Amino acid sequence: MTQSILITGCSSGIGYYCAAELNKLGYNVIASCRHLRDVERLNNQGIKCIQLDLSCSESIDRGLKQALVFADGHLDMLFNNAAYGQPGALEDLPTEALRAQFETNFFGWHQLTRTVIPLMLQQGHGKIIQNSSVLGLVAMKYRGAYNASKFALEGYTDTLRLELANTPIKVALIEPGPIESNFRHNAKQKFEQYIDINHSRHQQPYQQTLNRLGAANPNNKFTLGPEAVFKQLLSIIHSKQPKARYYVTQPTHIFGFLRRILPTKWLDKLLIKSN
Repeated sequence: MTQSILITGCSSGIGYYCAAELNKLGYNVIASCRHLRDVERLNNQGIKCIQLDLSCSESIDRGLKQALVFADGHLDMLFNNAAYGQPGALEDLPTEALRAQFETNFFGWHQLTRTVIPLMLQQGHGKIIQNSSVLGLVAMKYRGAYNASKFALEGYTDTLRLELANTPIKVALIEPGPIESNFRHNAKQKFEQYIDINHSRHQQPYQQTLNRLGAANPNNKFTLGPEAVFKQLLSIIHSKQPKARYYVTQPTHIFGFLRRILPTKWLDKLLIKSN
């Protein structure tokens, strides 16, 4: 039987690339997007796509029901990918911005995951794949909301892996660093929505943040294309016993290593200089 996989956040970037490539390879891909225009675009390209907004509980339930129709009632894999980054110093972030970050990046993932688990237990197999970030391993300035959501996801997924250890469900994390996508564009919109630059003591670094987010091309020399994430996703799909974590990009390997060996004070000095 053709393996089915539900992928969230497929309008662009990692989600779109992985959905398109797996579709070419013959997998039964059910992609999801928040906006109907993107759903229609992917369907027109021959990729099954549903509308699913992770910040809306009703949309998650409705989307999963539709996905299961496309998957003939069984789901071999869930790739939780949809997320965005809310920039800004924590002291400047209104609580509603932090809540919105967690609704999309964490609580929506939880609702979708806990709904899929009984189905996978009943069918006797399944894989839950979480797209985390290097910022789930180390924190960086002015990314506190996103850091917090990814740190939460890391702990959540570690716990999930332990709780499902005696079941046929496998759990794995992918931890990318900088990847080519619309992430910076979306982050800039959220920054402008919630951050009052003129009344902040962080005006100068905020201007640097806006310049970075508004640049036509990423200024990080370590940025890779979404194919780097797809390679690790394929490794998990093909593995009978996936590893707990799959690093993507050099910064993730570097900071993952430094976090293990450096005292906190030394690591802080490096991270304070990072942008």
